Amino acid sequence: MDRIFTIAFFLISPFFGITQLSHPNNYPQHYFRDPLDIPISLAGNFGELRPDHFHMGLDIRTQKREHLKVYAAADGYIAQIKIEPGGFGQAIYINHPNGYTTVYAHLQEFFPALASYIKKEQYRQQSWAISLMIPDSLFPVTKGDFIAYSGTTGGSEAPHLHFEIRRTTDDINLNPLLFGLPVKDQVPPSILELAIYDRTKSIYEQSPELIGMQKYKSAHGVLPGLITLHSPKVGFGISAIDKQSGSANHIGIYEAILFDKGKEIIRFDMNNISYADTRNINGHIDYRTRAAGGPYIQQLFCLPGYLNSIYKLASGDGTIDLSDGAIHWIRIDVKDAYGNSVSLTYRVHFNKGITRTLPEAEGKLCFPGNADRIEFNDLQVEIGKGSLYDSAHISYSDTAAGQSGDISAVYSIGSLAIPLQDYITIRIRPTSLLDSVRMERIVMQRSYGTRKEVKKVAWREGWAEARFRSFGRFQLVLDQEPPVILPVGDIDGKDLSKGLRIAFTVKDNLGTIRNFRGELDGKWLLFSNDKSRAFIYKFDDHCLPGPHTLKISVSDEAGNEAVSNFRFLR
Repeated sequence: MDRIFTIAFFLISPFFGITQLSHPNNYPQHYFRDPLDIPISLAGNFGELRPDHFHMGLDIRTQKREHLKVYAAADGYIAQIKIEPGGFGQAIYINHPNGYTTVYAHLQEFFPALASYIKKEQYRQQSWAISLMIPDSLFPVTKGDFIAYSGTTGGSEAPHLHFEIRRTTDDINLNPLLFGLPVKDQVPPSILELAIYDRTKSIYEQSPELIGMQKYKSAHGVLPGLITLHSPKVGFGISAIDKQSGSANHIGIYEAILFDKGKEIIRFDMNNISYADTRNINGHIDYRTRAAGGPYIQQLFCLPGYLNSIYKLASGDGTIDLSDGAIHWIRIDVKDAYGNSVSLTYRVHFNKGITRTLPEAEGKLCFPGNADRIEFNDLQVEIGKGSLYDSAHISYSDTAAGQSGDISAVYSIGSLAIPLQDYITIRIRPTSLLDSVRMERIVMQRSYGTRKEVKKVAWREGWAEARFRSFGRFQLVLDQEPPVILPVGDIDGKDLSKGLRIAFTVKDNLGTIRNFRGELDGKWLLFSNDKSRAFIYKFDDHCLPGPHTLKISVSDEAGNEAVSNFRFLR
């Protein structure tokens, strides 16, 4: 959107809160204790904006170190544990008698009895990565019981404890700051930028008008000024942050409310979100601006394909109708979970004499809520009803196979600035006939920038098919190269009686490892794989003194397998 002229002044007035707001859900106050024994300092809060997801709990700092004791937040029982290379890493789920579940993630180590139980289950299931439901009578806990040590496992980039509160019945995540946890906060949020959108156009085919707030920080009254716009229907968004008392770290806002002429139009709050809906952040933010390296802008209007949204609408979808030509007083209130707030007030109107026509984007115009199909040369693309948040022109082109060994052309589909909520199905027909052996080694590769994603294909009447959740460049690749198994240090033929562990890294030409298996003297051996960096076995009673043979088997996404055998003395 182009601004014709702007003479704008803003009211940015902070209102400070000491006690927590009264919330309609009436969550129990002070039922849950701090899961650590140090004052709560937040590195991230509930609803904070992250790539492809809302942050679904609190990230509690652990003083830049690991191995702090983690305690049960209330009475209950350990109902589940999860161990995975990414995501939560090592996590504990505790069910409580009041109908809530607390989650503790990125843990370094479980308490001994639980660790022993998990290890037995890993050997029984022959899998290090595990999601284990535990009988309610096995590990009861009392509020304040030691359950684990903090760490930085899984998707964690620095030591901290990820803490969640969920409803047990439906697994909906709730904002832990609404439960009266001892978090000091008297700092109001800050509005950094106002964004203005033409709501007669797709969100993906325009750039917003951005108005920075920095020079208006000292404004404490409504000053004369007017923003003149060229569209009769507009939407507003904000870039905003919050801070906790005593911390310079930026965290997310809790609530924003849009008013037109004193009437509430739309609001959103970070009260409760399901993991099934967390990817919907891409319908809440201006994804195109963020993908281009711009700020996170939270939209105060609801895109037509954003279902199960966090918005509460008084009427319509949050779009402001300026077609009357009158001056509209707009106000945006932004709050945190403790009642601290800031308001932004400005005036806008539509100049009916101003028009502007933009060239139409290339590609097929597709709409949210409609299934669509693109067919182009040896390409088929199926776009489901739930894939798009807003209408968009989906471009497509190909680059012909350039080498004799190429299996297909390279197809560019859509734009990385258009997010997908649901998967799309890509079908590509190979450029040459393939025998059954080579067909089994075909994968579909998606390229985006310098990164790649690889998936095994299914064959449908001569077409290779795979599903993806992002646009990009796609092609079929014949992969007949097995992974490479690389021991960390000398193992074969060595005396490891004084060693503490055995470790391997695995390299693959396409960067995807589907399976790793270690067998010691013919029996499965437990190798961890935190952050997918190295496969590590720590010596224990599964490797007694004496000579041993270790077999390592690895396969990639295409099904190529590598096997290595090592002999050592323990």
